[in-house]
Amino acid sequence: MSFDLRGVMEATWPAARTQAVEPWLIREGQGGGQRVMATSPRPGWTVQDIPLAEAAMQALGQPLIFVIYPAEEALDAALAAQGYRLVDPVVCYAAKITDLALPPPDYMTTFPHWPPMAIAETLWQEGGIGPARVAVMARAKAPKVAILGRANDRAAGVAFVALHEGTAMLHALEVTPAQRRQGAANNILRAAVKWAQDNGAHSFSLVVTEANTAARALYTSLGLELVGQYHYRRK
Repeated sequence: MSFDLRGVMEATWPAARTQAVEPWLIREGQGGGQRVMATSPRPGWTVQDIPLAEAAMQALGQPLIFVIYPAEEALDAALAAQGYRLVDPVVCYAAKITDLALPPPDYMTTFPHWPPMAIAETLWQEGGIGPARVAVMARAKAPKVAILGRANDRAAGVAFVALHEGTAMLHALEVTPAQRRQGAANNILRAAVKWAQDNGAHSFSLVVTEANTAARALYTSLGLELVGQYHYRRK
């Protein structure tokens, strides 16, 4: 399927601010992680322009980090030659809503809501998703939702979903370690797809690190297909 990974990512997990420092797009993340602070190339960049990007990132007090998408192999090689290491290869899964024949989650196992309840923020924080990343969610435009999952009569997990031009993207799926393998992630995903459909989405998507084989197996089993990838170069 055709999929605009960059566009959906930018809209559903936005940087605090972006600025064009030609020929680069500089993102200000305000502590929200690699996705919202990595620099992207714009047409016409050269190796001699890399110091311009580095100076802009340093002026923001951020690490030197670039995001590399397919067809940007020249930049990838140039950064590698300057000592930038490859970090966190990421893959994207997506499917048309009509191809995801998922039953709705079991009764009382999920609770879509916005803004996030305190227990949702606590579960995120326990999983390393702190206030700066919750602030990223707050910046995303509506429609958006937090989905709290329950298992064994306890809060078990949480995820964030936002919609951009008919495509929903799931972020920040976290299941507390004591409640894993109890079906919480499956229920949250099913609730996310239902929410997306109810809000007019035609497609559903998510991103995951390439190394997370367990999560990737789950997504494939639900009917999601590999549609894109990217990685970072960090100095």
